[in-house]
Amino acid sequence: MRIKHPAEWGATQIAATGQVLLSTGHALLHTDVDPSLAPIQVRPIAYADLGDALRKGWDDFLAFRDDVVFLCFFYPLAGLTLAYLLSSSGLLPLIFPVFAGFVLIGPFAAVWLYEMSRRREQGDAVSWADAARIFASSNAAAIFKLGLLLAAVFALWLATAMLVYDHTLGPKMPVSLAAFGHDILHSTAGWRLVGFGLGAGLIFALVVLAVGVVSFPLLLDRRVGVLTAIAASVRAMRASPGPILAWGVIVAASLAVAMAPLLIGLIIVFPVLGHATWHLYRKVVA
Repeated sequence: MRIKHPAEWGATQIAATGQVLLSTGHALLHTDVDPSLAPIQVRPIAYADLGDALRKGWDDFLAFRDDVVFLCFFYPLAGLTLAYLLSSSGLLPLIFPVFAGFVLIGPFAAVWLYEMSRRREQGDAVSWADAARIFASSNAAAIFKLGLLLAAVFALWLATAMLVYDHTLGPKMPVSLAAFGHDILHSTAGWRLVGFGLGAGLIFALVVLAVGVVSFPLLLDRRVGVLTAIAASVRAMRASPGPILAWGVIVAASLAVAMAPLLIGLIIVFPVLGHATWHLYRKVVA
């Protein structure tokens, strides 16, 4: 087998991605829903299924690490850039909500990882360019619509976080990150900010968990509509509330740990969770 020069490999991948982008516009305007599909059947899962999904997610990560590690550098770089912009704009109270809100948009941000796991499962060619074909699929419009819904939830979360700040430590912006941290840890208003912020964040996280736990993988796997995918996701949570809630805790805790060292941990943790989510979907949806 001939080994391609890096420049040649990159050109091939970019050309393949370009072909996908050319057909994305058509896919966004024409969402095909297959009316002949049988109703979505949701199976209850056990806690042991979570560990199995994570093991399979790790296996997929090892199989794709050359592709996903390179691309996942984007997440910490984007996060650090955003933190810098918020800091330089005097919006320090939004730094933590923005990072915490990554859990809310994560299901959409990981959609290309689901596709890589799906293609590997079927024995198809797998690379980041192949995974990009989801954006030209017959259900691309539905995927984007659900992604926009999560983006709206994320925006609402940021507005809520800012409202909590205004009614506790605000409305005046902190002069520095150090001063902001001191105010949080050494004042009653700061502890109220933490308490109300965590409470509000928990509500948003539960809503997104119920809406998105299997909806994006389902849209990749079958030609169904957004409402059908959301309904199946909600039914999955109702069928297995304990394991699904445990999955949400695993995802949130893993991302929190990954973000601690300047977000570098996201390079590994995020793709593992993304691939694992696909395998969890396979256990949930018949």
